[in-house]
Amino acid sequence: MLKHLTISVFVGALLVSCSPADNSKQDRKKPEISKTQIATQSQDLNDWFAARTAEDLARSPMLQTYLGHKTAQGKLDDVSQAALDEQYEIGQQNIADMHKLFAPDKLDRQGKISYRLFEYNGGVAKTDHPFVGHQYVFNHMSGPHSEFPTFMVNFHKVETIADAQGYIARLGAAKRYFAQYQTRAEAQVENGIVLPKFVYGKLIAASENIIAGEPFSDGHDSPLYADIKAKINKLDAPQADKHALLVQAGQALATSLGPAYENLITMFEAHEKIATDDDGAWKHPDGAAYYNSRLRTYTTTDLSAEEIHEIGLKEVARIQGEMRQIMQQVKFEGSLQEFYSFLRTDARFTFSNDDAGRAQYMAGATAVIDDMKGRLDDLFITKPKADMIVKRVEPFREATAFFAFYNLPSQDGSRPGTYFINLKDVRDQPIYLMQALAYHEGIPGHHMQLAIAMELENIPEFRKRGLHTAYIEGWALYAESVPAELGLYTDPYSDFGRLSMEIFRAARLVVDTGLHAKKWTREQAVQYMLENIPNTESSIRGEIDRYIVWPGQATAYKIGMIKIGDLKKSAQIELGDKFDIREFHDVVLANGSVPLSILEELVAEWVASEK
Repeated sequence: MLKHLTISVFVGALLVSCSPADNSKQDRKKPEISKTQIATQSQDLNDWFAARTAEDLARSPMLQTYLGHKTAQGKLDDVSQAALDEQYEIGQQNIADMHKLFAPDKLDRQGKISYRLFEYNGGVAKTDHPFVGHQYVFNHMSGPHSEFPTFMVNFHKVETIADAQGYIARLGAAKRYFAQYQTRAEAQVENGIVLPKFVYGKLIAASENIIAGEPFSDGHDSPLYADIKAKINKLDAPQADKHALLVQAGQALATSLGPAYENLITMFEAHEKIATDDDGAWKHPDGAAYYNSRLRTYTTTDLSAEEIHEIGLKEVARIQGEMRQIMQQVKFEGSLQEFYSFLRTDARFTFSNDDAGRAQYMAGATAVIDDMKGRLDDLFITKPKADMIVKRVEPFREATAFFAFYNLPSQDGSRPGTYFINLKDVRDQPIYLMQALAYHEGIPGHHMQLAIAMELENIPEFRKRGLHTAYIEGWALYAESVPAELGLYTDPYSDFGRLSMEIFRAARLVVDTGLHAKKWTREQAVQYMLENIPNTESSIRGEIDRYIVWPGQATAYKIGMIKIGDLKKSAQIELGDKFDIREFHDVVLANGSVPLSILEELVAEWVASEK
């Protein structure tokens, strides 16, 4: 079971490990630390963090571009195993250096939080690094074969000839870049870490899509050729210069990117022949230890696979009880499973599976976001400066992309946050889920948390980009429930959609641990979800395939939501009429991403200060 900790009114030593108060002479003789010393040490620590972040950023040209910086635009990251090992060693040395240079009791409140978070992140890296070879280099959901073209299309801007030249240089570097990934994937297979057989066909098809068309073969333009052509044509430059750039781009694609993908396809075909239908992490060498490390990292707790499994079963049963209440409200006669079938098959719950239906969905999702934008003052003190837009997933990656996801804005605000919706098959995006999905991926979900974190002032950069999955996804899942308290779900079916999203995440606890700890088969996991949640079969099968290649990640959502919800309830009980939802949200969001244990301490500190 999840162990819920009660928030205490007494908050002694919440943010750092301190010695208990006593009357020893040693304690009484400790020199008092002045406010000036604390301010100086805290600023020195922030400066030290800034230097470490600058070093990390200098090693990643692609992160520079992702953050909106126009530096090192012609380079791609070093993604070799040696580079990963070096980065890990640098990180561990940084922890040791921080311990030598700074003492927590000489830091201000935010300095103490930063110290703990840097230390915590280093500890996670130390626990995870022995299993770095267990994490699939390629998978059909988010591997480098699909992430590279996505990065070039969405993040490499071409506003000048120099930008175009950088784009072309990156295409030229693709062969080296993918060869490093390929070397790591080959080493994985040699060590017995092989993807399930079903994944390889998806990898091959996705890779073939990238090199289909000009300049690789006759016909339509390939995705990256179409992208660079469109970007070059928009330049304010002589036509001859633009023509020369396009010729260079075609050559880089044909001589670098094309061969890189052909090599990947050859490797995938070879590995497919030795793959099996076993799906879970348990099949790998030290598979149980690897999965346990994934659960700790993603949930930021010490919950075991068995505990998480049981939490999932109980949550599924509870939510189904609430669903039956809505069935009564809409006067549906039949079982819950029959209601699920009704939702999956009745035409009223989906738009037409054509461009007109896609346009209807996009308009509806945009309207949901726009409505929430006008209500933020009632829910939040701090709000993001960056705007947010709704965008359809590009056709070239529809087959393997998530059903919905969010991308951060650039740091300078020139690129808005983006809620991507996959409309390959509009029937997989039912209308009754539209509101809850938009609230999760957009506002008040990921955009509020991630954009606010990026814009926080006077905290180190690493905290603005923190990636504690239970916190981030827990907030987004919690955010689906916030509009319900305002009565914003437009009808009982949309409110049922909110419960559908919640039970979906609860069922994940069951199937993820089932697959990776209890040796469930892929089909066993599919059938559990078909019987217990209303999602369509095609979407369920896609989700199960995701959990198989991404062990543990799917458990973070519900574990994080439970913690945030429990903290809110405890604070409401403690504060009574003094409870302010705007202040609670500010406490949760104002420190960036944190592990759930530290979030609990921050809320407890706020509750104590209010009392």
